[in-house]
Amino acid sequence: MKLKFWIANLSLAHRWAIAGREGSNLHQVVLVELDDGGGITGLGEAAPSAMYGETPASVMAFCQRVDPAKLSFADVAGSMSYLAALAPKEMAAQCAFNLALVDGAAKRAEQPVCDFLGLGFREDHHVTSFSIGIDEPDIIRKKTLAAEQYPVLKLKIGGAQDRQNLGALRQAAPAKAVRVDANEGWKTKEHALEMIEWLATDPHIEFVEQPMPCTAPAKDFAWLKARSPLPIFADESYHTAHDAERCAECFHGVNVKLVKTGGVTGAHAALLAARKAGLKTMIGCMIETSVLISAGANLAALADYLDLDGNLLITNDPYIGVTAFKGLLSFANAPQKTGLRVQLTSPPPPA
Repeated sequence: MKLKFWIANLSLAHRWAIAGREGSNLHQVVLVELDDGGGITGLGEAAPSAMYGETPASVMAFCQRVDPAKLSFADVAGSMSYLAALAPKEMAAQCAFNLALVDGAAKRAEQPVCDFLGLGFREDHHVTSFSIGIDEPDIIRKKTLAAEQYPVLKLKIGGAQDRQNLGALRQAAPAKAVRVDANEGWKTKEHALEMIEWLATDPHIEFVEQPMPCTAPAKDFAWLKARSPLPIFADESYHTAHDAERCAECFHGVNVKLVKTGGVTGAHAALLAARKAGLKTMIGCMIETSVLISAGANLAALADYLDLDGNLLITNDPYIGVTAFKGLLSFANAPQKTGLRVQLTSPPPPA
């Protein structure tokens, strides 16, 4: 097995900001290729978050420690055991390799990943939301108008201008379905309930994501769940399948992100565990290329909601895979028919 990895600088169409974190026009991811020497190449991606103790530099350092001779498309589970032993908590780094291994394994089986996992994919069924980051109200209005083709929006709140920003969105899209993501922005259960009660006066708000910090006591989340007029979803509070039982006591649903679970394999397990626990499920993303977004889309059959728009927020995606015209996810025109169904459109840097 040969290994290649590099950092890609992704340019955002608009400055991206969420509660408690500075905005930026640039985002870095780490891209991975595994080549078995027999004609099969697996593609992977890490979109690390400093919030979880990972950076592009830490992912690159992880990649440098990997011995590709210990990886095999024929043994994804064994390969992942080796990778997890290198750094058990570096989930974004493991995610990059898991995607590449699953991509290669599915190509080896001559199947798309969704069929390789026994899930399938309905071309006319899966709709993603389109996210609008925290900004000035006038910019929110302009972003909403620019996102006219998308039937569902996700508004980031948790800042000083939440009410003005939702008002600006409603000026541009009075009746569009909206999901709200507070990104831990409300620090007490009383404040969270006050804000959710305000949001519930809008009949087109579907649910609220991560209203309080993940470090808040479980009893506070349970108190809020019992009183909330809108469903509340865990994001920062839900990482892997091990969190399902606890989250079932505190939330109505969970947001599963491949970078938190360690890739397709972990996300598959996290989705199944959440559904078994009676939770609604959403597949989410970071700012990502079409590699990670397409990987998430291959799991869409296990999700009640989708927020797979990270590639729609950038202007220089180096890959092509799943598309999202008018929000509807489709692999109909994907350049590859097996694996993640993703293809590189621009050459990677020299090894």
